[in-house]
Amino acid sequence: MGTGLHPSDFVSLTEEKLRRAQSDRLVTLVDRLRVVGNPYWRGKLGDAGAVGSLDDLDQLPMTTKAEFRESYPFGMLAVPLEDVVRVHASSGTSGKPTIGAYTASDVGMFAEVNARSLALAGADSSSVVHVAYGYGLFTGGLGLHFGVEALGATAIPASGGNSGFQVRMLGDLGATGLACTPSYSLLLAERAAEEGLLDAISLRWGIHGAEPWSEGMRHKIEEAWGGGFDACDIYGLSEIIGPGVASEWVAHRGRLVIAEDHFYPEIIDPATGKGLADGEVGELVLTTLTKEAQPVIRYRTGDITRLLPPVGGLPFRCMDRLWGRVDDMLIVRGINVYPREIETVLLSDPDLGGQFLIYVDKRGVLTEIEAKVELRSPDLLSRRDVVAERLQRRLLETLRLRVKVAVADPGELPRQEIGKAKRVHILE
Repeated sequence: MGTGLHPSDFVSLTEEKLRRAQSDRLVTLVDRLRVVGNPYWRGKLGDAGAVGSLDDLDQLPMTTKAEFRESYPFGMLAVPLEDVVRVHASSGTSGKPTIGAYTASDVGMFAEVNARSLALAGADSSSVVHVAYGYGLFTGGLGLHFGVEALGATAIPASGGNSGFQVRMLGDLGATGLACTPSYSLLLAERAAEEGLLDAISLRWGIHGAEPWSEGMRHKIEEAWGGGFDACDIYGLSEIIGPGVASEWVAHRGRLVIAEDHFYPEIIDPATGKGLADGEVGELVLTTLTKEAQPVIRYRTGDITRLLPPVGGLPFRCMDRLWGRVDDMLIVRGINVYPREIETVLLSDPDLGGQFLIYVDKRGVLTEIEAKVELRSPDLLSRRDVVAERLQRRLLETLRLRVKVAVADPGELPRQEIGKAKRVHILE
């Protein structure tokens, strides 16, 4: 199977050939891990059944994030440490960070899947791509950066922060593509408008991930950049590889093409662990088929989505944009709701900007939810009460849940220049 970087390179690959390659890669991986001599893998696969094809994947045990922390830092390695050329890590905000190790081959594959992702979003070798993800232990910056270079395009390694400087560079260096979180893309567009620089910026597309975001946020981002801008989603996680696991194709928006030749997806019922059919909503589980240094078998991502059929002549299945995370689901007065469902209603309102906060107050007898939103323009200040009442009614109709809405002035809500935006705050 080829190692093309552009979607068109895979049109001739049939689903049958892909399935055969996936089976071969899984069998080769499991055979290697059984003899690697690592205590972690010896224990992990000791009671697992024989694996002769992809059909036997359910013979293998699941993997959880806790195993990364229990094996910290290098207990999950499947190669000698001297073969590792790069290490990434999660932030570790909720405990020990999860470590990701890469061989030279892994780094090459990481660049390849990100190059594909960029091509799906609209990039080609003539693109100038402003990479405003954080560089360092976080996988985002370097992942997209090396993807840009693998595609033969020009990378601007801006990293995060200093938005005033960044918008000037966007114009001066002629960036045509932007890689960053959706919240930071919106912040940069706002800053460019404040500085009077929107007309000097030639962005045509953005590739935005690391945060769940809705169609409403897409509309706000595209509107903020002044039209002619396509905002595309990208999905990844540090335990698997980083960004590039799946990416939205600008020609088929609303679903993300999974790099199935490297990452095999399953959907399970998060409560029972039972496998679900394509099209059913559940928890995404991923197996790395080609990763050398630190492969992962049947990793429970905690992300809620569903698998969808291939598009555009490609053999790879797609995944729906994330519905939320298993641990993000709020249970309020017996009703299950994901924050993205609230976001979808809020950002569909034409009088609002793209900034919002959700407060979940558990301090009383009954849990209460309040959403704080921001008017799009000072011209709308007189409509504050009308907007609040309208949103409360739409939230009740859509979610069957009463949500209090507070409407702030334009620019009043806090912006986050570095890292992932924290939208949901739990008060306990």
